Amino acid sequence: MQSRLPGTSISRHICEWGKDRAENRSVYTIHEDLSTALTPQSRKRGTYRGSLLPLLVLLFTCHAASALDTSRSDVSLFIDSMVSEHDYDRATLEAVLQNAESQESIIKAISKPAEKSLEWHEYRDIFLTDERITAGANFWREHAADLQRISDETGVSIEILVGIIGVETYFGRITGNYRVVDALSTLAFDYPPRAKFFRSELKHFLLLVREENMDAADATGSYAGAMGRPQFMPSSYREYAVDSTDDGKRDIWSNWTDVIGSVANYFVRHGWVADAQVVSRASLGEQWRGETPKNTTKPKETVTSLSHQGVLFVTDLPGDQKSQLLTLEGEDGTEYWVGFHNFFVITRYNISVMYALAVHQLGQEIALEVNSGES
Repeated sequence: MQSRLPGTSISRHICEWGKDRAENRSVYTIHEDLSTALTPQSRKRGTYRGSLLPLLVLLFTCHAASALDTSRSDVSLFIDSMVSEHDYDRATLEAVLQNAESQESIIKAISKPAEKSLEWHEYRDIFLTDERITAGANFWREHAADLQRISDETGVSIEILVGIIGVETYFGRITGNYRVVDALSTLAFDYPPRAKFFRSELKHFLLLVREENMDAADATGSYAGAMGRPQFMPSSYREYAVDSTDDGKRDIWSNWTDVIGSVANYFVRHGWVADAQVVSRASLGEQWRGETPKNTTKPKETVTSLSHQGVLFVTDLPGDQKSQLLTLEGEDGTEYWVGFHNFFVITRYNISVMYALAVHQLGQEIALEVNSGES
């Protein structure tokens, strides 16, 4: 994955992009010990600054693991609940969990979400690269028939479909190397801050493998248990994944038609409005007297109320359309945006303003490249 963030390229290939669904947001783990091992100049020359020890240590410890102790009271209670509430076979479940490994690297990864430390222009530069845009244009051309058909059927724009897949997994290139059972077991039983959430996702995963006749040990994903090319958590897989090829399977790992259909279905189910504006660049007029609001994924204003406050933006949406003024730090200073209904539908995929804007902008840039190639 390409980025202009200094000194982080190797760490992305070792400890990956993932999805923190406890707050339903994407995170990009940057390991500080490795980020000091290379300088931009040394990356170009292929030489290293200082000792390789931090890199070697990370290589050998990134997946340090210990077997999950199924005799623990919390694990035992979970097993009991799966047996009593979901008629799960106890022996099968115990075998699955005894094979699970609790991994320290998972705890470290979920504790360092990039969105807590990166400004918008830094976050944007991770995703809006020439390489990713070109890859997106190639993806669009290769899957044009499926993208057009599914977009026509659902009303979800092709730009959003490719934007999501591009941000989530770089068009399937980076889907995560952790076993899902390891990720979810680690976070369910060894990460108290979000144990309740991840126990629920572990439950959904175990029900999913039974329903889909999958091998629990084979499913891989991010450090937070997000799976496949669209990075669905198990609960989302069960609820929103679709069989777009009518082959009796909902395959989000290797069937692009199912992936595209599943992403579109997710947006439809969360209220996407066909052909409606997503966002507008904005500025503050002379009559602006308000305080700059904190970014939120729950819009509290309308088109009319923002206009009356002196926010300048362009839209054909009705005055009662739910809207929100957003502030982000760009390379040249503060940027103002107004997000509309569809913008906040994107945040249902990941509860993050920066994520939603990155998805939108990546999709727009890919569309420009596709259209320029056709002219």
